[in-house]
Amino acid sequence: MQLLARRKLTNRVALTLSMSAMAFGLFWLAWILWTVLQFGVSGLSLELFTEMTPPPGASGGGLLNAIVGSVIMVGLATLIGTPVAILTGVYLAEYGRFSKLGSAVRLVNDLLLSAPSIVIGLFVYAAVVAHTGGFSAWAGIFALALLVLPVVVRTTENMLQLIPSTLREAAYALGAPKRVVIMQVTLRAARAGIITGVLLAVARIAGETAPLLFTALSNQFWSVDLGEPMANLPVTIFQFAMSPFVEWQQLAWAGVFLITLGVLSLNIIARVFLRAEKTR
Repeated sequence: MQLLARRKLTNRVALTLSMSAMAFGLFWLAWILWTVLQFGVSGLSLELFTEMTPPPGASGGGLLNAIVGSVIMVGLATLIGTPVAILTGVYLAEYGRFSKLGSAVRLVNDLLLSAPSIVIGLFVYAAVVAHTGGFSAWAGIFALALLVLPVVVRTTENMLQLIPSTLREAAYALGAPKRVVIMQVTLRAARAGIITGVLLAVARIAGETAPLLFTALSNQFWSVDLGEPMANLPVTIFQFAMSPFVEWQQLAWAGVFLITLGVLSLNIIARVFLRAEKTR
């Protein structure tokens, strides 16, 4: 009886601590979301999506060029980084699971996954910007693609490892070569998890500021030239939030609201999609 009572007490203490930690985290999350809603919604207007970023001290203006620039850079970074990451994940899960090269690649990927984004930005600055002689959208895209890589690699490898070996063996028994088994069996079975990883990677890079400060910088005017500095929401928010102008600060809060809404939507879509695939 004493042992049972001790276990119940231990269980209650652990449950209380867990619930307290969860409540602590949810409190700050709710406060952050409320603050973003409170200040961000008030900055929403038609001009926000139809006008360019204003010059210092000017009234009005919007974030059209920053929104378009962010969409372009995030989209191209995802298109560049995703195929490379998926192929790397396939190699780690199907070919190099127990090899020395696979272990080395896995270690490098883990280091890249845990590296601060500002380190990636400094690397791209030294490797690209310093050699080309100027900031550019291509440098920003390259930096964001490097942030996409480790997330999708880890997700792809984990999802493929969850596929039962019996499924592969059944395909081999029918005479299918390894490449056909990977393309037609394992990747199809793991596609929901891989797509979820891609969406989460997009959500991660959508709000990254540090890499773009060292690469794409920003642009007050409309520009879709990838060889020149390009406006983007994260850097624009950083610049406007630090300014003394009330109009700029209001636009910064509106930009924060747009990024938060976009990231939240991507996370919800990823989880809904994954849950729908699991119920099939």
